[in-house]
Amino acid sequence: MRRRLSVTVERWPLAAAFTISRGSKTEAVVVRCQIDEDGASGQGECVPYLRYGETPERVVELIETMRASLEAGLGRTELQSRLPPGAARNAVDCALWDLEAKLTGTPVWKLAGLKEPGAVETAFTISLASPNAMAEATRIAATRPVLKIKLGAGDGYDGERMRAVRAAAPNARLLIDANEGWREDTIVASLREAARIRAVVVEQPLPAAEDGSLARLPHPVPVCADESVHGADSIAALTGRYDYLNLKLDKTGGLTEGLRFLREAQARGFGVMVGCMVGTSLSMAPALLLAQEADYVDLDGPLLLARDREPGLRYKASRVFPPDPALWG
Repeated sequence: MRRRLSVTVERWPLAAAFTISRGSKTEAVVVRCQIDEDGASGQGECVPYLRYGETPERVVELIETMRASLEAGLGRTELQSRLPPGAARNAVDCALWDLEAKLTGTPVWKLAGLKEPGAVETAFTISLASPNAMAEATRIAATRPVLKIKLGAGDGYDGERMRAVRAAAPNARLLIDANEGWREDTIVASLREAARIRAVVVEQPLPAAEDGSLARLPHPVPVCADESVHGADSIAALTGRYDYLNLKLDKTGGLTEGLRFLREAQARGFGVMVGCMVGTSLSMAPALLLAQEADYVDLDGPLLLARDREPGLRYKASRVFPPDPALWG
């Protein structure tokens, strides 16, 4: 049977507005890719991100340029040179992994030479808001052991936000994420405040184009790259600037490159966070394989949705379990 490709844009409402330094949204807009062959279906999901020049329409167009090749049997290896890193390649790459698993009856973790996955502990995100509003949201989530705190509004109140969040969750491990929202004239004071509230990591404090100073500034709290790192080839230049790297499949362009990214980061001595955009369980499922070896896991996207796919991933408190094969893998 000849392969068939289908690509759809889907909109999933959020349970509440999700706000970071660059803006706010009330829905997750994802692109789902499905490849059918010999009665089996493989699927993958990506989340286009405007910060990287991506829109759902452009992602669909990119995938459609590969239709003839994919339906003629193009594989994951060839795909790496045919599409650039990013959301479009992620959806196709993960669909091809899932398709092979379905056709062979072999789970993706085994195909990839990884250990069998188990449940992992994920962070839960507190959106950027006023200090009081963030404290209230944190109190509701205070029993979760790891919280990711969105900062970087540029209004001078991030120190107050950090203190308010720590007071509301005295025992949680706090991951601070400024989403490029801090500046060189304030970063030293902000990092010191993060250390005072016992944050365990600060993610992307400076804009990616202005992060060179991180190599000469003290790191009272370890610093993690997000917007500054994409595929494995972007890792070497970050030595000395960052302590951790945030591995997101929508940036690497899929699990194939994600595996290479993980090994390169480990070889160069970086810690690894496996993160996500806000998407459904289908976006999180492939990343869960890499999360088995991560220092921090931030795969809470489905927890922020008003509803998720069926079947979706199973979350129990702050632990997320490997996907049912009916979902992926």
